[in-house]
Amino acid sequence: MIHMSVPTPKKIGNMEYRIDADSNRGMKVPVTIYADEGLMQKMVTDRTIIQAMNVSTLPGVQKHVVVLPDGHEGYGFPVGGVAAMDAEEGMISPGGVGYDINCGVRLLSTNLTEKQVRPRLRELVTELFNSIPSGVGSKGAIKLNFSELDEVLVRGVQWAIDHGYGSKDDADVCEENGQIKNADPNKVSATARKRGAPQLGSLGSGNHFLEVQRVKEIHDKEAAARMGIHSEGQITVLIHCGSRGFGHQVCSDYLRVSEQALRKYGITLVDRELACVPNKSEEGESYRKAMFAALNFAWSNRQMITHWTRKAFERIFKQSESDLDMKLIYDVAHNIAKVEKHKIDGQLKSVVVHRKGATRAFPAGRDEIPQKYRDLGQPVFIPGSMGTGSWILLGKPNSMNISFGSTAHGAGRMMSRSAARRSYTDAQVQKTLGDRGIFIRALTREGVVEETPEAYKDVDVVVNVSHEIGIATKVARLVPMGVIKG
Repeated sequence: MIHMSVPTPKKIGNMEYRIDADSNRGMKVPVTIYADEGLMQKMVTDRTIIQAMNVSTLPGVQKHVVVLPDGHEGYGFPVGGVAAMDAEEGMISPGGVGYDINCGVRLLSTNLTEKQVRPRLRELVTELFNSIPSGVGSKGAIKLNFSELDEVLVRGVQWAIDHGYGSKDDADVCEENGQIKNADPNKVSATARKRGAPQLGSLGSGNHFLEVQRVKEIHDKEAAARMGIHSEGQITVLIHCGSRGFGHQVCSDYLRVSEQALRKYGITLVDRELACVPNKSEEGESYRKAMFAALNFAWSNRQMITHWTRKAFERIFKQSESDLDMKLIYDVAHNIAKVEKHKIDGQLKSVVVHRKGATRAFPAGRDEIPQKYRDLGQPVFIPGSMGTGSWILLGKPNSMNISFGSTAHGAGRMMSRSAARRSYTDAQVQKTLGDRGIFIRALTREGVVEETPEAYKDVDVVVNVSHEIGIATKVARLVPMGVIKG
């Protein structure tokens, strides 16, 4: 592994920095970083920039490697990184998608107001906590055998809907309609199946959460109204989770496959964590089909949690979900690699876009956007930490020019989990949140401390960069009232 010194990124525009391609380092394309001064300062203190430079050495990498404002060090690829590889000659990399395949976010609207919810908040959060399994290794509320699991892996949200967990309207507003084609359960190991089968319909641990929020500010009234956000004080629910142990195992399995195939394809790497295989190779195809299975698992997982969320609200407010108007606004995936067409050197080209800790942010008019939003642009959600707030943004044309149709996926960590545990206590964090009117139910004390708001960058600053450079612009800001965590 080559340990490089980090060259100082050059400021080339408003909130835009660059490291030029350097053939001495094996870089084939430059690295572009979208950040303000403060965020940039943080990135140069860890391996974020080095990791992005390493990605720029991969065979078939196109145009530039992008680091978004929430960028921080990850496994191989930085989190908050986007890279596009030539679909014919380039690579596909499990580390470029990450361990939590299709970790993603969905947002539900309601017609409730803060006034109606505040008096029953503790009761509501406790009901949600009791009806949605969470925590490390937590088991879902249903038991699947392997053949039922295979059906989930192929059908995604559609499977959940057919089993009574929601309606067609939900599928209509998911990325890929919640069911990506060409998933193949046969490319998934028995170990992944064993880990996944009991976990469907569970929130998991780490930075995953379910949040009852209120609308604090509306910045784009027209876009907000189209999404079902009508007034400040309106209650929404944000669900953030992924493919659980299933996706983690798929990533581990294929990192091993990729490492073993390096010699076969004559690939030399500056960092073995970048293990990859040619996109068109047998191993590349197998990884894609297994990753797609994990994408479908995660969409189905979020769908089931959505169903139990609606049921919890029905029980507490003694109204039906249609009376409560609990509609899914949209569902976005964060950790994903897909073949898309992008303009490179003036030509439309098929590329494998790796988004790792990055959200797709397509503008109006793209066929990939659900019909409901096609003339508006794709809704984007950027969750903050559990004490700060989250944002709804709208994908804009500039994202296609400068970030392969992507924006940030969250606040991004400032402090490791172990550093957070050294610096804060459960009681401190609970008090800070309580003082802000936020009620939290969590399975473990560590879970609360590791996710303390102080461990994260300021989500408002991250969103501001996205807004200012015009890749996804502000629609509304949501703040938490109640949180459940693993």
